[in-house]
Amino acid sequence: MGVQSVTPLAITEARSVPRRRWGIAFLLGFGVLVNYFDRVNLSVSQDALHNAFGISTVTFGYLLSAYSWTYAAFQLPSGLILDRFGVKLVGRIGTFLWSAASFALAISTGLASFLGARLLLGVGEAPTFPGNAKAIGYWFPAEERSLATAIFDSAAKFASAIGVPALGLLLLRFGWRWSFAATGFLSLIYFVLFYVFYRNPSEDKSLSATERDFIRHGGAQPEDRVRAAKGAPLGYLLRQRKVWGLVLGSASYNYTFYLLLTWLPSYLSSTHHIDLLHSALYTSVPWLFATLTDILMGGWLVDKLVQRGRDASFVRQAILIGGTTLGLGVLGAAYAQSITIALVWISLAIGGLSAAAPVGWSIPSFIAPRESVGTLGGILNFGNQLSAIAAPIATGYIAQATHSFFWAFGAAAAFLVVGIAGYGFLLGRIETIPEPA
Repeated sequence: MGVQSVTPLAITEARSVPRRRWGIAFLLGFGVLVNYFDRVNLSVSQDALHNAFGISTVTFGYLLSAYSWTYAAFQLPSGLILDRFGVKLVGRIGTFLWSAASFALAISTGLASFLGARLLLGVGEAPTFPGNAKAIGYWFPAEERSLATAIFDSAAKFASAIGVPALGLLLLRFGWRWSFAATGFLSLIYFVLFYVFYRNPSEDKSLSATERDFIRHGGAQPEDRVRAAKGAPLGYLLRQRKVWGLVLGSASYNYTFYLLLTWLPSYLSSTHHIDLLHSALYTSVPWLFATLTDILMGGWLVDKLVQRGRDASFVRQAILIGGTTLGLGVLGAAYAQSITIALVWISLAIGGLSAAAPVGWSIPSFIAPRESVGTLGGILNFGNQLSAIAAPIATGYIAQATHSFFWAFGAAAAFLVVGIAGYGFLLGRIETIPEPA
């Protein structure tokens, strides 16, 4: 089954359909926003945690990546569990766990308890992106899915844009414990909102018949409770060339993303001699730009071109490959001699990668066999999180050994070249993987 084409009549009808589905997209986006506040909180706390627990640069690199150990380990299980038990139940349990972990970070008494809370945070947040991809597949027709995905994916960039300066100021004013407590309260608010409002379309009593029909006839993933009991086997999906192409491309993006997410304040501080307050403020510039490219290019532009009759697979591939190629701009930051030039190159790199990101996260709902989006999303995010683990640690070692971020940025660029090849030669045309026999 390929991506359905869209007629001008369908576009006209879409404008008159109720918009409850967009409320679901913004709900999921708020969850990712809080999710990433939890992640960037640590990156602005290095000096405070050094004073509190006496950690070295390399130890901080391990602490940055610890969250990703459990997050990665639970990707494949969470994908399978999502397909078996559904987004609503798994999302509620996961959100409760990450709320508890956020408060545990705030009251940690030592490095061991802090590390334990970070590991629990990874467990709780593991189902977030595979679950969101599955939910968007249920709730949105094909021609709206890129923008819907961009709404929650861009929240990751927006969290970095506003979270780094906001949490940095909170830390400077009240201390690191209150900055972690703040994310705990936000997590608790999201838990309540998700518990009250999220349902699949078939369960949502507030969803009108008109909108339900529009979603179904637009090519949304069908809800199949019988098929959900088994879905496509994990081994079957792992044998698919398209899956490996998608995983390689997305993992290369995530390596650069996490390098910048976790080390950008330290890079600006050590290389360009910016203090913590100004480093946090400067850091927001690339992430604000990334938020815009995520929404406008990876979301709105893709859907608009598809709605106008352009080949959907070609449009999505062009954004994937073009955006990832722009990510090579991270090499420019390696050579930058001023803070202004460094921010221009970093903005170009993360802006291009962010345009590709929502397209990448929409692909599981286009290519996965029935009731297998969660499993494929888990495979995708497992690869992402291997990069998320490697990037902070490798960067810590490289920065400490060379007293520079030059080779750290060079390693990221080399991985991006591999990712571009994965999108171009392995993923190929974006169409549904055949059902297993």
